[in-house]
Amino acid sequence: MSISNFIRDNMRAILTEWTTFAAKTAPPDGEMTKLALTDHAEQILNAIALDIETHQSQQEQYEKSQGDEVDLDAEESAAAIHGRLRHASNFSLLQLSSEFRALRATVLRLWLPQVSRMSDDTINQMVRFNEAIDQALAESIVTYSERDDRTRDLFLAVLGHDLRAPLATVSLVGDLLGRPQTPPEQIPALAERTKRSAMLMSAMVTDLLGFARLQMGAGMPTVRAMLEAAEVCKTAVADAQAMYPNASVVFRAEGDLRGEFDNVRLLQLVTNLLINAAQHSDKGTPVTLVAKDDGDAITLTVSNVGPVIPAESLRSIFQPLVQLEPEAGHDARPKTSLGLGLFIAQAITKEHDGTIGVTSSETGGTVFTARLPRAHCHAP
Repeated sequence: MSISNFIRDNMRAILTEWTTFAAKTAPPDGEMTKLALTDHAEQILNAIALDIETHQSQQEQYEKSQGDEVDLDAEESAAAIHGRLRHASNFSLLQLSSEFRALRATVLRLWLPQVSRMSDDTINQMVRFNEAIDQALAESIVTYSERDDRTRDLFLAVLGHDLRAPLATVSLVGDLLGRPQTPPEQIPALAERTKRSAMLMSAMVTDLLGFARLQMGAGMPTVRAMLEAAEVCKTAVADAQAMYPNASVVFRAEGDLRGEFDNVRLLQLVTNLLINAAQHSDKGTPVTLVAKDDGDAITLTVSNVGPVIPAESLRSIFQPLVQLEPEAGHDARPKTSLGLGLFIAQAITKEHDGTIGVTSSETGGTVFTARLPRAHCHAP
């Protein structure tokens, strides 16, 4: 049986192995559905089968072997769409290429036992199959890299935009303080504006440093000690209010909130959740923080009333550099929205052996819930 016919006749078996492998390599930031894991695999396989059967001149074969056949202006192929969607699902480039390696191995392992003897035609089919797989991988890498470049450029643009506002405030205050005619009674207010701008920039820099450490594989450093989480929450509320004085934050503590936590990281976790809620709340509605005794753990809940987050966005909200489009009728992208706050919050939660999730609805608003075990789970 030809390899192209084998692919079509055994599509289900091949896709089952593809899905199993994709599930193993999928990022741990939430479960992916079977449909999302399979993605465009069937279309990719059909395109490979068709490519094998299509006549190819020696010149075309040479160009394909050199990777010169990826037409950036052509209609987007299934493999190209696959690369774009895998980037959106937070797969790494290594995980993406591993999928194609697994697909190549699966097809050959299932097909070769059906080959009665190795002939020139069989060898040619294997060559054509490998060329087609490499072509599909190249198309996926191109779209993946384009999205990666676009995300990085957007991030740098947002960083420059968001740092400009507090820097402008600091510069303006410095100019006013340098004028002899500035009334002394205005100095406390000017100092408060400077402090708020410094806190905004500090929060961004802290998230940037955390993101850099995680990207380098260094992890989020934590030093856990017994502390009262309610006190950390109060400090986080004060910091969030200082950065967003127009926001109303309501804090409620329930039960025993003592446990082994990293003081700095817990403060960063709660502050990031509060800042995110304040940025996306409807005007005039409060942000609510509830810290609750949950047996061998504590549960932190941050809720706000604002635009409902679509289900597809909820699946990617904890990924780095993700920024949701503003709802019609609401303010444009809020300041300090580097797309790192929730990513850092999730990393801190994991370092505390905890879990974090989010729900969003018209009736319940948007609710982030982090559950942190009181005691550190020491590795054996």
